[in-house]
Amino acid sequence: MNLHIIHAGNFKLDGGAMFGVVPKSIWSRTNPSDENNMCSWAMRCLAIEDGNRLILIDNGMGNKQSDKFFGYYYLHGDKSLKGSLKEAGFGLGDVTDNFLTHLHFDHCGGGVEYSDKTSQSLRPVFENARYWTNKQHWDWANDPNPREKASFLKENILPMQESGQLEFVQKEKELPFKMDIIYVDGHTEKQMLPKIKYKDHTIVFAADLLPSVGHIPLPYVMAYDVRPLVTMKEKEAFLKEAADNNYILFFEHDPVNECCTVKHTDKGVRVDQVFPLSDIL
Repeated sequence: MNLHIIHAGNFKLDGGAMFGVVPKSIWSRTNPSDENNMCSWAMRCLAIEDGNRLILIDNGMGNKQSDKFFGYYYLHGDKSLKGSLKEAGFGLGDVTDNFLTHLHFDHCGGGVEYSDKTSQSLRPVFENARYWTNKQHWDWANDPNPREKASFLKENILPMQESGQLEFVQKEKELPFKMDIIYVDGHTEKQMLPKIKYKDHTIVFAADLLPSVGHIPLPYVMAYDVRPLVTMKEKEAFLKEAADNNYILFFEHDPVNECCTVKHTDKGVRVDQVFPLSDIL
C-alpha cells in the first residue's frame, strides 16, 4: 500500500463560521484571517494505492461553478485535483474508487465536470471509478434542510447516479478495498471518516469532524454543523480513542498541518506532535 496526498486547491471561509462561539481573538492565533474575516483552508485529499486499486478520498470543489460562487469561496493557489494526481504519477482514469466522506460541495464538487464548452451536460470526472457514499447521507443530501441547502448542489451529486457509477456503503467488510469507517452525525447526517491501517500506524481521515489542528479543543465547533452538541460528544469520544491508541489524524482543511497525534492532558485531549504525512511513508 502507498499513500499520496492529493491537493485539490485552497479556498476561503469566514473565520467566525468555522469556529462558532469561539472568539476571533482566540481562533485567530492559529488561523489568521484577512481584512474580510476570511481564513484560507486546504482541500487536502488522500489517494490510497493498493494493488490494482487507486482509492481517492474526497475530491475538492472543482472549478465548474459560476464566478458569483467563487466570489464567495475564493478558490486560490497553484494546486488542482488533476495536477496533483499527475504529480503523484496518476491520471483521472486511474482512480478506481472515489470515497466521499460527505456530499458538501468542497468535498465532492471536483468529481463532476461539464462534458463540453456549452456547460449544458455534466459527467463524472473519474470515468472508471465507483463513487462511494451511504444511503442515509445520500437521502439527506437530496432533500436538504435549509441550513445545508447551499452546501448540497445537485450538479455535484446527481451525475454520479445518472452515470451508473454511484455505490452505497453497506458494510465495510463488503467494500472492495480495505478500510474501516467511523460514522458521525454532528456536522451532517452520516459523515464517514475513513480509518486506514498503514504499516504499523492507524490513520484517520478527519474530514469535517476535525477540520484543522485548531479545532481539537471541544468547544471549537463550526457554525456549519447541524448538531453542534452532537459534534462535541463525537469529538470527545473520538479524541479519547485517538489518544489511547496513538492514531494519526489526517487533516483535510488545515492550511498548514497535514497530520498530528494527540495526548491526554489536564485540560483534556490536546495536540501531541504535528508532522507531514511524508514522515511515516
